[in-house]
Parts: sequence; structure tokens; C-alpha cells
Amino acid sequence: MEDYDYEPPLMATYRHLLDSHPHRLDVVDHRSGADDDEEGFLLPVIDLSSLLEQSSSGAEAAAEQCRASIVRAASEWGFFQVTNHGVPQALLDELHQAQVAVFRRPFHLKASQPLLDFSPESYRWGTPTATCLDQLSWSEAYHIPTTNTTAAADDKTRLVVEEVSTAMSKLAQRLAGILVADLLLGDSSIGDGEDDDTAAAVVSRCTRSTCFLRLNRYPPCPAPSGAYGLCPHTDSDFLTILHQDGVGGLQLVKAGRWVAVKPNPGALIVNVGDLLQAWSNDRYRSVEHRVMASDARERFSVAFFLCPSYDTLVRPRCGAGGPPRYESFTFGEYRNQIREDVRLTGRKLGLQRFRKPE
Repeated sequence: MEDYDYEPPLMATYRHLLDSHPHRLDVVDHRSGADDDEEGFLLPVIDLSSLLEQSSSGAEAAAEQCRASIVRAASEWGFFQVTNHGVPQALLDELHQAQVAVFRRPFHLKASQPLLDFSPESYRWGTPTATCLDQLSWSEAYHIPTTNTTAAADDKTRLVVEEVSTAMSKLAQRLAGILVADLLLGDSSIGDGEDDDTAAAVVSRCTRSTCFLRLNRYPPCPAPSGAYGLCPHTDSDFLTILHQDGVGGLQLVKAGRWVAVKPNPGALIVNVGDLLQAWSNDRYRSVEHRVMASDARERFSVAFFLCPSYDTLVRPRCGAGGPPRYESFTFGEYRNQIREDVRLTGRKLGLQRFRKPE
């Protein structure tokens, strides 16, 4: 696949890592045996239509049941799918077409020239810090801040990115508000005047200037040993909204096992991030997940990350969940610690850095 001029030089750059693991078949599951069902596992699916139709007592009861399903899925799974979510399928299809065209640009242009009004640093590929195959992500991506654009009105790619960002932001804030509001009910640790702990205040810290969208492409990886399209990790944000194509490859940890997620192009995937797990004192789960590279097919996805400002204080809300399990920290401190851990160890250590001793 490296013959095409749009492909990043992944094989030429990382062949030595692939060759050092010629029999690496544990990509199926390097823990305790994975779900080997090629069809994959279907995540909980939640229909959000009732949240938009609250004109009667019956509709409000359905909406309350929907909110309870969201809370339960975030607590038990950390991952779930939503339908009737308010992001038009036609818009997602338009973004997919634009995304394919963006990644079909010659590699030397992607690497040297900014796309539209994106910063030159928005394009990334591979894993420059990888010292072993476990640290290598066989992928390329555009990391796009969701700040107001200065692009011309005829920049169709930029405009569709803006529309998707706006729609996913609205959805993420609605879902985050539901999770935060439920967590704060009956939390005796909240005192009078703690305005920063209201559901609206917490979610309002995640603005267009702090969130970002990521366009992902996972090229085919011809190495017989297999490779990660995206290394095992948890998300460092508050909440993530993901749209993936029908190729598959996403896996997550459930009950100590890696399970493959069955693609559902008609739904969006939602997952809890590290900040929400810490803020909820482990009630909500930020689950480790990964993407497996295919040896024959490329894969596309788009992810929206709901992030607060760097000075936002993450302080565990205990409620009935016992004493705080984490030290308080700001999002900025968390991001800096992740960067330092990656620099020193080659991998993200995450919330364990801030967990209090048992």
C-alpha cells in the first residue's frame, strides 16, 4: 500500500519494530483471551428521541427512563451507542466523503502544508516516540480545535467540519449534563454556594475553545504479525462522541477481556473519559480501548472530545461512593503529567498517577 503517494511512510519508518515481533499474534488479546467472534459485540443502544419530545407526562416518563439508561450504561460499560441523536446522517456522510478526499492528498503535502485554516501541527501520523510495537499506532489523523473558523464560506470541507463539531458538541453537552446531574443528586459533600458543582457549571467549562475534533484514517497494515491502528488507551477528556465506518476494528475491555465492537453505522458511540471517572469517584468508567489495524482494508472514523479549560479543577464527588479515591487536579496538570509519562515511559499512565493510596 505504500506505493500510493497519499500513504504515510509507515512501513519504511517502522519496519524494524514489526520485524522485531515476527510472531506477535497476541494482538487478538494480550491479556486473558479475547472475544474471537468476528461479528463483534453489540454495545448497549439507547434511543435519544424521547429527550427531544417532552410535551406530555408520558413523554417525560420516557425521557426519564432514557436518562436512567444513559447513567446505567456509563456506570456498567463506560461505552454505549445512541440513535436519534440529532446529528444528521446526511451530514455524517458528507463529512466521510470530505475526510476521504483530505487523506487522499499526497503525503508530502499533508506533512508540509496546512489544510485550509488548520494549523500545520494538526496532521499527525504513526507514533514518533514508539520504541516497541506495543507503542505504535498504524494511523494518520487531523486534530482540529473547534474554535471559530476564519475559513471562506466556499471551503466546503471546513464548513462540514464546523457543522459536525457543532452538532456533536451539543450532543456531548446534553449527555454530560445528564451524567453530572444524576451524580450530584443526593451528594452530601456539596455545600451551599458551591456553584462550580452544578451540572450546568461543570458542562459549561467545556467550550468551543477547549474541545476538538479528530479525523482518523487507519491504513491497511500488511505486516503478518499484526499491529495496532491505535494503541490501547483511555481518553483524557470528559466525554467522547465517535462515528466509525463499517470496517470494524474497535475493541474495548469488558470483564477483563478484550471484546470487539460490532460496527453500527446508524449509531454514534459514546464513551466516558478519565476526567469524568475521576470527578465521579469511579462511578462512571473510563474504559481502555484500542483499534486493530486491518491487513486489507482502510478504516475511517471521526471523534469529538469534550474537554474543559486547562484550569478546570477535577475534584471527586463522593456522595455515597465513600471517601475520595483521587487527589484533586486541574485538567492542565493532568495533560502535563501524561506528556511527561509518555516522554519517560513511552505510554500513558493516566489516572493511576492521581489515585490516593488505599
